[in-house]
Amino acid sequence: MASLDDDSHSSDWILELENAILEECSAADIYCICKGKALPETLRSEIWQICLDVRDKGNQLDQFNEVYDLPNQNVLREDCTSFVAKLGNDEEDRLSVTSDVESILTFYCKSRNIPYVRENGWMELLAPILTLKVPRSTTYNLFEAIRDTYIPQSCHSNGNAFHILRLLLLYHDPELCSFLDTKRIIPEQYCLSWFQSLFAATCNLEVVMNMWDNYFQQSDPFFIFFLSLIMVVNARDQIISMKDESREKIITCLTNMPCGLEADDVSDFCTLAQYYALKTPVSFRNDLVQSIYSDSASVSQALCLPVSVHELVENTTQETSNVDAVRFFLVDCRPIEHYNAGHSPNAFHLDCNLMLQEPSAFATAVQGLLSAQRQALAHKSNAGGEHLCFLGSGRNEEDQFTHMVVASFLQKHTQYVSLLSGGYIALHNYFADNLDVLHDHQPRSCIVCAPKYAMKSSQEPSKSVQSNDLFGKISAAMKSKSAEVKGKLIDYIVNPNGVGSVQERHVSSSDKIGKRYRNVAPVFSIDDDHDNMANVEQIDSDEKQELVQIQAYLKNPEIVEHFPCQEVKLNGFMYKSHLIVTKAELIVLREIPDMKGSAELIVKRPLSAIVKITARKRHPELITFKYGVPDGENLKISDMDRFLIPNADKATKVVSDQILMQLKAKE
Repeated sequence: MASLDDDSHSSDWILELENAILEECSAADIYCICKGKALPETLRSEIWQICLDVRDKGNQLDQFNEVYDLPNQNVLREDCTSFVAKLGNDEEDRLSVTSDVESILTFYCKSRNIPYVRENGWMELLAPILTLKVPRSTTYNLFEAIRDTYIPQSCHSNGNAFHILRLLLLYHDPELCSFLDTKRIIPEQYCLSWFQSLFAATCNLEVVMNMWDNYFQQSDPFFIFFLSLIMVVNARDQIISMKDESREKIITCLTNMPCGLEADDVSDFCTLAQYYALKTPVSFRNDLVQSIYSDSASVSQALCLPVSVHELVENTTQETSNVDAVRFFLVDCRPIEHYNAGHSPNAFHLDCNLMLQEPSAFATAVQGLLSAQRQALAHKSNAGGEHLCFLGSGRNEEDQFTHMVVASFLQKHTQYVSLLSGGYIALHNYFADNLDVLHDHQPRSCIVCAPKYAMKSSQEPSKSVQSNDLFGKISAAMKSKSAEVKGKLIDYIVNPNGVGSVQERHVSSSDKIGKRYRNVAPVFSIDDDHDNMANVEQIDSDEKQELVQIQAYLKNPEIVEHFPCQEVKLNGFMYKSHLIVTKAELIVLREIPDMKGSAELIVKRPLSAIVKITARKRHPELITFKYGVPDGENLKISDMDRFLIPNADKATKVVSDQILMQLKAKE
């Protein structure tokens, strides 16, 4: 009797679903009834049309003139024939289906004014739709809706979809992300077919149908990112255990991960993806949607997941009973004088100056931060959360050091790391009509309210005001420690017009960087100028670099001197490297962590291309080599390399001596 009741209860939702189909209903109504469950085959086509909003679309193929004249129509026809043959229809049906598929794809190309290319996922996308046995016009409408709504358009252009998947992986599993980065494996190499076909290219038909049932009920284009994320994260142990395998073998393993899914796994798979979506800041969807589903600017340079000011403020001012929801712990990484001139009452201050100037003090400050985070969580404070959101100033001259701090957390595989978009300036502007919300706000010292005075603030220490908020008390010891540190962290950015004190260099036409010039800034200088990174064209190649054995390479008789160092990238990451000076070139070998004694040759530049070498008076170990050409009375800097060199004085002297010897030889 109980089993009969269970059967009756299990069919209630199907009856409710049938009634909903007869009325005006939406995807949200369908989801409330089905709750992501697999749909009955008899109702699937109707429900997909409702969820994809094409039930009243009409027959768009009426507009097709039946002219098959695409530039590569023969390729399309061959693919259609091969594709339909694999479906296993009888010969008569095969001809009809092949004709329908070619018409659908030809019209789609013409209506979108795009070419047809092989292996674009379209055939795989059509396969589940064809099993519905609906009219050709409905097949087209479903294909068009899925293709336009759910397939990231940036798969074949700027690759933003893949960069964003990497940011999500970095956010949730930084260790696995670091492993794949070390192996030079990017998401595009293993999940292109997932994105192009919504897993139809790699999963069996029953799995795809069940997955799409859940997918379309949710009406969430971003769901593909979390499904892909779960696919990778679930296999983390298997992937990391392949550390000694070839890159190609790991990529193949990743690509085929969805093949192991069974129909019974789909519900748990989708539920887990929803859980990870809940544990992810939501503002990235709004901020990055244009870069995912259009051909807008690339997001490949993002250091970590961005968070909007609106989400941060709403997050820290609203209470929630959902323990799984994202809760931020705000970390203010600005210089102490900027923090003391105004900050969020919920912010813990971590002075970025300490990282290079006082590493031990920085480590102590980080421990203080983690302790404060634990206390905030224990107090169930609105300002306490597992998710670390770092805040910079919003200006490049300070934020490059904020990025170094963030990078240090990422390198330690810290989970849930994000960066506030626009930094303090964005926060200040958000509260422009009510600046009293900012604690200790001092307009004369605030970088937004008084930019001219802010330039002097580093020379005129501002009065430290004790805050009454929780983190003002917790971080007081950390702030007082950072205030004791003398000097400021080195600014290492380009300023072609900087004033120095060393010899001017003349460039000959044979240097291939322009004609001889005079009366410009000295080439080798020790200065405190603020450079402008926006004027530098940074070139960062993804091409595979030459691998060498370090000790064997250093035996090259052409080498004049060799200096162990740390290469410093724009995003703050530092790599153990070797700076090598020959009679004609500057060479950098970057050590490979998991290949002892081996390195990548990542920089090989002629000494004649160096137009400026700079260091800061208060941090002389941080050396920047700048490359470019003369531009009138100034220098046009096109690229740079930056290093922390323990023996910096000797290194710069060796390089400058070799350049001068070259010039004398030419004269």
